[in-house]
Amino acid sequence: MRPRAAPLNPSPPHRPPQACSTTAAELLAWRRRLLQLGGQRVDLDWLLEMVGGLDWATLQRLRLDPQRTVTLAVPPQQLEQLWQRHCRSAEPLQYLAGLCPWRDFTLAVAPGVLIPRQETEVLVELAVELTASRPPRAWADLGTGSGCLAVALAHCWPRSRGWAVDCSDLALAQARGNLQAAGVAGRVELLQGGWWQPLQPWWGLLELVVANPPYIPTAVWAELEPVVRDHEPVLALDGGVDGLEAIRAIVGGACEALAPGGLLLLEHHHDQSPAVQALLHAAELEAVAAHPDLEGVSRFASARRPGGPIADPDGAIAAAAPAALVTVPLQA
Repeated sequence: MRPRAAPLNPSPPHRPPQACSTTAAELLAWRRRLLQLGGQRVDLDWLLEMVGGLDWATLQRLRLDPQRTVTLAVPPQQLEQLWQRHCRSAEPLQYLAGLCPWRDFTLAVAPGVLIPRQETEVLVELAVELTASRPPRAWADLGTGSGCLAVALAHCWPRSRGWAVDCSDLALAQARGNLQAAGVAGRVELLQGGWWQPLQPWWGLLELVVANPPYIPTAVWAELEPVVRDHEPVLALDGGVDGLEAIRAIVGGACEALAPGGLLLLEHHHDQSPAVQALLHAAELEAVAAHPDLEGVSRFASARRPGGPIADPDGAIAAAAPAALVTVPLQA
C-alpha cells in the first residue's frame, strides 16, 4: 500500500480562508511524503506553483532557511487530493488544475480539449518570422482546440482578422473562453466544421493559415503514455494509419483557400517531414520548407500558394458574404 501524505499545519486564523502558512521545513517534509505516493518531482513542483502559488525560485530557496514562513494559495489538502488523483489515474495535472501556461498566457484547459504543448509555440514564432515583410490581415487557425494559437496570433497582429475552426463543441467552448480572457474575442470568429469547409466564404483571401492537426499514427497513439492516451481527446491526436489523414486534407485544400502568396504552416510528427514535404510539392505549393522544433528535429513545414498578394485584401474580406455557416457566439 502506498503511504498517505500527511497534510501541513492548518493556516492561522488571521489568514484568508483559502491560504495556508507553514514553515519551509514542514513544506519540504510534506512534499517528500507526497512524492512517496508516486509521480515525478517536476510535476509536483508544477502543481505547487500553478495551484499552490509557490513560484519556482521560492521553492529552490526553502532549504536555505528552514524556519522561513511560506504561504500557499490553497489548503494543502486540496493539493494532496489533486496529486492523489494524478498518481492514481494518470490524469494530466493541467486538467486537474484547469489551466496551462503557454507563451505569455495562462490558458484554461479541460478534458476533451488538447493540452497546448511548448513545441507548438514555434508555430507562432515561424508565423511572425515568415510574414515579417507583409503581416497578414486575414489568418485562420485550423483545429484550434484550446484556442492557444488563435490567442497568440491575435496578439501578434492587433489590426488583423482571424478565424478559428474546430469540429468539437468542447474545443470551441474552451477557445471562446480563452479568447475572451485574452481580450481578443472581438477580432477572432469561431467556426464549427472540418478544416477548410467553414471558411469557404473567405477562400482565396487567407494570407496565413496555421494548423496543429492530429498527426500521430494510430499504432503509435495506442502505445502512448496513459496520461496522454487515456485522457486527451483521440480526435486531436490520432492521425490515422500513417498519421497523415488530416494533413492530406489540409494540404489538398490549400491552393484554393489561401490567398495568392498566402502562407500555410503545419506541425507534424517527428518522422513525417519528408512525407509532408512531398504532399506540399504534390499540391503545387511553392517555397516548401522544413523547420526544426526546440530540439532541432524537423517538426514544422511551410509552403505558399503561387502568385502575388491581392491588391485590396481588406476590401475583399469585407465583401465576402458568409453563407450557411455554423458559428459559435463570442459572447456567453
